[in-house]
Amino acid sequence: MSSALSAVAATEATHDDDVTVSDRQEPPQPRRVVATRVVLAVVVVLLLLFPMYWMLRTSLASTDELSRLPVSLWPSQWQWQNYVEPWRQFPFARWLANSVVIAVLSVTLTLAINLCAGYAFAKLRFPLRNLLFLMIVSTLMVPVQVIMIPQFQIVIDLNLLNSTWGVVLPRLAEAFGLFMARQFFLGIPDELLEAARVDGAGHLRTFWSIALPLSKPLIAALVIFTFMWRWNEFVWPLIVLTDPNSYTLPVGLQFLISQFSSNFGPLLAMSFLSILPMLAVFAVFQKYFVQGVARTGLK
Repeated sequence: MSSALSAVAATEATHDDDVTVSDRQEPPQPRRVVATRVVLAVVVVLLLLFPMYWMLRTSLASTDELSRLPVSLWPSQWQWQNYVEPWRQFPFARWLANSVVIAVLSVTLTLAINLCAGYAFAKLRFPLRNLLFLMIVSTLMVPVQVIMIPQFQIVIDLNLLNSTWGVVLPRLAEAFGLFMARQFFLGIPDELLEAARVDGAGHLRTFWSIALPLSKPLIAALVIFTFMWRWNEFVWPLIVLTDPNSYTLPVGLQFLISQFSSNFGPLLAMSFLSILPMLAVFAVFQKYFVQGVARTGLK
């Protein structure tokens, strides 16, 4: 097993060395080209961040200020009570905690299922492997609305209505995540896994000690995608959760629309707070995100 682990370390070191050597061999670019790229990057970043800034700016404005046109880019008064008032009137903290619990459970369990299943479809040999994989991937063409009624009936039969597990369990096995995992594991050389088997490692030990250490880009991509989907999911929690104290943030924000329909400040303040966890998750895992998405298409 030590030789296989050494091969994994050598593979990662070789990749890093190749990147370093390629970076050193690149000739320096003219200053005009570098300046142009920097200016274009800054312009693109400003354009992408403007909607988020406008949400923040509107969340700190009063109703009278927003009713006067044109609306200035900088608020004349900072209405911090827009962030305080919804917290006092509604269980926003409870909705936030519910969303965090559901998102963390979904990410953890979905990640485990997708990694194990993706490795099995990529590296193990068993009857009807390709047919089963094709059937699973074909479910991506089935609209989610078609299976909601059977899923809801199953949730009722299992007595999971208005519970966290009623929201989490029906969404654990995702065909998209399994497809990404399989494509990524196909790119791992079979020689590394064969070296582990020669050293006496079984399938589980090979998966844990060889495949997973090389799967950081895949894990980062799956964490970001799964967290984003579960955090923003609205229809299924709305169907399953009947108690207002069990609402998630998207369902709770929809409830706030009826309360602040003419006052956009508090509504946008809570909407701005709801996107901060997604930004934090992306900031943590963005180092491997692009690499993970790119490598899923390589064999």
